[in-house]
Amino acid sequence: MTLTVVRPGLLTTVQDLGRPGHAHLGVPRSGALDRRAHRLANLLVGNSARAATLETTVLGCAVRVHRPVVAAVTGAPCSVRVDGRPAAWGAPLRLGAGALLELGTAARGVRSYLAFAGGVAAEAVLGSRATDLLSGLGPAPLAAGDALPLGADPAGPPLAADVVPWVAPPEHLVLPLRLGPRDDWFAPAAVTTLAACDYRVSPASNRIGLRLTGPVLERAVERELPSEGMVLGAVQVPPDGRPVVFLADHPTTGGYPVIGVVPEDALSAAAQAPPGTPVRFVPVPGAGW
Repeated sequence: MTLTVVRPGLLTTVQDLGRPGHAHLGVPRSGALDRRAHRLANLLVGNSARAATLETTVLGCAVRVHRPVVAAVTGAPCSVRVDGRPAAWGAPLRLGAGALLELGTAARGVRSYLAFAGGVAAEAVLGSRATDLLSGLGPAPLAAGDALPLGADPAGPPLAADVVPWVAPPEHLVLPLRLGPRDDWFAPAAVTTLAACDYRVSPASNRIGLRLTGPVLERAVERELPSEGMVLGAVQVPPDGRPVVFLADHPTTGGYPVIGVVPEDALSAAAQAPPGTPVRFVPVPGAGW
């Protein structure tokens, strides 16, 4: 074991690109919510995008490494310290054996990503090391004292760059929306409400879904809907009439109507939207399903 958790923070999990292709077993893809930040962290330490990172939530984490290793922090900006001294965010960090690496509270956004050269080598389940909070697959959320293995150093060197791309967490989240498959279950004014009104991110949001507060979407069809398949980005409307945007750990089936689907490339921004962030949907051409 080459890494020990000293402070797990609010919620720190092992994440990679997930386990696609198992929805028929009731298993969602899972994986890093901010896939751009996950990929960048791996690039900075010389890993492939498939390597597992640590995804922190708001309050960061602290870990001690037991062999020399290169690390990098991306995603939500936060303070970074090595053995108590300030260190760079968004750049490779060369850590000596026994070094304590600390990530502080996110200054903006929600989730930071911590990569190590070689990746976090937790046991793979169905081809992925990702923690899935809905199905319970993958490593449990980290706790103080947990020990994790790191993989062998990658063949590629860490990325040498003066500037790295970074998309700032949104002050106002604008989500494209492809209508369907059940938009006809809602009153004609519902789509107008969805497009014209500001919703806000609820504190009840998590890796399963971005829950929103705001105007109620009125139904035109009141009967029950048999359970049907759910996809990443589906905007499901439960009985309270307020939409939920499904994220990586979403259920694979559901019995509430889906008014539309947010394309996957817009979901990294959704993953970084803290509670209270204004949200607006913009209908775009194309079927949601």
